[in-house]
Amino acid sequence: MQMESCADLISIIVPVYNMEQYLERCMESIINQTYPTLEIILVDDGSTDRSPQLCDAYAKKDSRIRVVHKPNGGLSDARNAGLAIATGTYIGYVDSDDWIELDMYERMYSACVENGAQLAVCRYASEHSADAACHSMESGSGTVVPLSREELLKIYICGHDKYIIYNSVWSKLFHRDLVQDMLFPKGRNSEDIMYTTRAFCKLKKAVYLDTSLYHYVLDRAGSIMNVTKGERMFWDEIPFWREHISYIRENVSDTMGDLAAYYFWRRLLFYYIDMMQAGKQGKAYAKRLVSEVRVDRMEIDKVYHSAIVSKGDFARMKLFLFCPPLYALTVHLYNKIVIPLRRGRYITVRRNNAF
Repeated sequence: MQMESCADLISIIVPVYNMEQYLERCMESIINQTYPTLEIILVDDGSTDRSPQLCDAYAKKDSRIRVVHKPNGGLSDARNAGLAIATGTYIGYVDSDDWIELDMYERMYSACVENGAQLAVCRYASEHSADAACHSMESGSGTVVPLSREELLKIYICGHDKYIIYNSVWSKLFHRDLVQDMLFPKGRNSEDIMYTTRAFCKLKKAVYLDTSLYHYVLDRAGSIMNVTKGERMFWDEIPFWREHISYIRENVSDTMGDLAAYYFWRRLLFYYIDMMQAGKQGKAYAKRLVSEVRVDRMEIDKVYHSAIVSKGDFARMKLFLFCPPLYALTVHLYNKIVIPLRRGRYITVRRNNAF
């Protein structure tokens, strides 16, 4: 069922850099949305393949499409260029190697209007091949769940078994008031962290759609998500998570800031184990992570003696601060289960839950 033409305009910003082999699938999923009141902004970020010509061809076929051609500046710069000319009441983002369900924006817009929400978040499906055929898929319960700012932030910070709310902007529909004058940091990866954090702290009410409406491609060759994990972690991700903690403290509460800090340190302990298993270079990054945690030792002591920290996490952090290699060995041994077989043989399997 088509929405009425008088509905609010949604600006969809699509950064494009050398995406000629994926662009058609992405664009067909956008131009055929059941919500027609769209402004589709294609930002050609200095592509060297046929992407610029394909963008122009789409603009000639559909009056809702606007094209920006600019020198290459990276994903953040491309999104900022789209934001600079966007005129919609709502702002959405789609990466040009991904695709969306045909009713994604109708559902998200309707959920915002019906619940008086300034932001909608949907579940997404991870695709393991950029060549996967576009198909309709329904996962999750299909429910629409209104959330207060505090409820949303707690799920965002702590994670949730039922609600999938991460920092990625492409699974969200933002009311313009939330993101007015906000920019993505140029030349950085993990750029969504602070954009989403600021929007979440600013809103009064959000809505979660427990339906996979966005298809995110995990393993496209050359994706910025495939650069060295350690480099991204120290140059982009960790500084942004630290900024995220400070912003929440200043704009929400010290209690919510403590919660954000607690889950940041938990994240670093998981990263430490990953890096310890990643060869010589990984162990070098693991050593840097130890310093990253220990610099917060006084703050950790305060937060970890509060009621928000589980006994298990308290013990893990205490062991890590005492002797990181012993912590790694303990995790390694705990996560292995030795199953004896006949004649002295055995097999080793891993636990589902990490120590």
